[in-house]
Amino acid sequence: MATEVILPKLGLTQEEGTIVRWLKSEGSRVAKGEPLFEVMTDKATLEVEAPASGVLLRILVTEGETVPVAVPIAVIGEPGEGVHVAARSSVGPGPDPVSSHAARAAGVESVGTDVRLPGERVRVSPRARALAAARGVDVRSIIGTGPGGRIVERDVQQALGARIAPVPPTPAATRPGPEAPAAPVATRMRAIIARRMMESLHTTAQLTLTTEADMAEAVRLREEIAPELERRDGVSVTYTDLIVRAAALALREHLALNARWEGEEARRLGEIHIGVAVALDEGLVVPVIRHADRATVSQISAAIRDLSERARALRLRPDEMQGSTFTVTNLGMFEIDAFTPILNPPEAAILGAGRVHRRPAAVGDRVEIRPAMALSLTFDHRLVDGAPAAQFLQRVKHLLEHPYLLLLP
Repeated sequence: MATEVILPKLGLTQEEGTIVRWLKSEGSRVAKGEPLFEVMTDKATLEVEAPASGVLLRILVTEGETVPVAVPIAVIGEPGEGVHVAARSSVGPGPDPVSSHAARAAGVESVGTDVRLPGERVRVSPRARALAAARGVDVRSIIGTGPGGRIVERDVQQALGARIAPVPPTPAATRPGPEAPAAPVATRMRAIIARRMMESLHTTAQLTLTTEADMAEAVRLREEIAPELERRDGVSVTYTDLIVRAAALALREHLALNARWEGEEARRLGEIHIGVAVALDEGLVVPVIRHADRATVSQISAAIRDLSERARALRLRPDEMQGSTFTVTNLGMFEIDAFTPILNPPEAAILGAGRVHRRPAAVGDRVEIRPAMALSLTFDHRLVDGAPAAQFLQRVKHLLEHPYLLLLP
C-alpha cells in the first residue's frame, strides 16, 4: 500500500514549511530513514527522512513551494501501485485549497476541487505554455498547481496523462528558460526572520544594558590551557565557549534571567539550556546546549563546534533547536565592538559579545594597554527589572575577568 509523505511539524511554533530541495527524484528507490528532502521552517533548514521504503512514485509539492504542516507532499510505494491522496477537508463548508492542490498534483480528483470560472485570467508559465501548444492542449481546461494557481509544466503533463513526457524541441529563439521556484530559499528565510524579529520587538518590553570586561586574564587562561585541552580533549577553546560557561554559571545565581512570560505571569525555569546563535549564508539558527551549567569548558567547546558544523551542513535535528532558556550571540569574529541583540522569545534575556580588542585602561595609577570586550544584555522588562539584570551582567563580567572560576564545577 502506498504511503503518503506529509510535511512534518518540526517545532512547537511551526505552521508551514518550504520545500527547499528533493534529495530523490520520482522513480528513485528510497529506504526508510534515508534523507528524502530538505524543508525550511521558522527555525532552520533541515533534512527529513523517508517514512517508508519503496519507490518515490509522485512528488506533490515542488521545490520552492510553501505548504502547511500535515499536508501530503509525496507518495512512496511500489512500481505500478495506484496513487491515491485523500483530500483533507478544512474547517467550514468550503474546500481545503491545500488538499485540492495535493489531489490535483497527484492526478486524482477530490470532492470540492475548484474549477475555472468563465473569463477568468489564465496564468501559465513559459514552459507550460510551450508544451501545451506543442501537444495541442487547451490551457483553459487545466487547473494550475503553481504559486497563485499558475499553470506549470507538471500540470500540462498531468493533463496529457504522462508525468514524464518527452517535450518536442522548440526553436532556440522561442525556447523558454527554466522555471524559477515559488520563492528563493534565502528570501523565504529572511521573511521568517523578519517576522520573528518584529514579533519580538512588538510583544516584549526590551531594554539593553552594556558593560566592558577586562579580558587580560581570559586571554592568558586561553593561551595556557588551550594546548592541553586540544591534546587531551581534542577541542580548541574560543571566547564564545568561555562566555557561554560564564553565562551558565551566572544564571545559577540569577534565576530571574532564566525565565519566560506565560499568560500573565513570569515562570522561572529549573534547567539552564543556552542557545548559541550561528550565522548561515541564508540567515541565522540557534542550536541549544542542554544543561549548560553542568558542562565543563571542554564539553561546551565540543558541543558548540559540533552543533555549528551540523547547522551549516543542515544536519541539525529539530529538538536541537528548541527549548533554550537563554541565548548568547557573539559578533566579535566580525570585528564588531558592541551591538544591541534582539530577544529570542519566549526567553527573558540574550547576551551579546563584541570583539576582544586592545585599548588604554586605567590600572591603579597607571595607564596600560589591555584587551577588553563589550557585553550587551537585552532583557524583557516585564520579567526582570533593571537592577537584577545589572547584577547578572556584573556577575558575567566578574567571571570573565577571573576566568579560573570557570574551571570549577
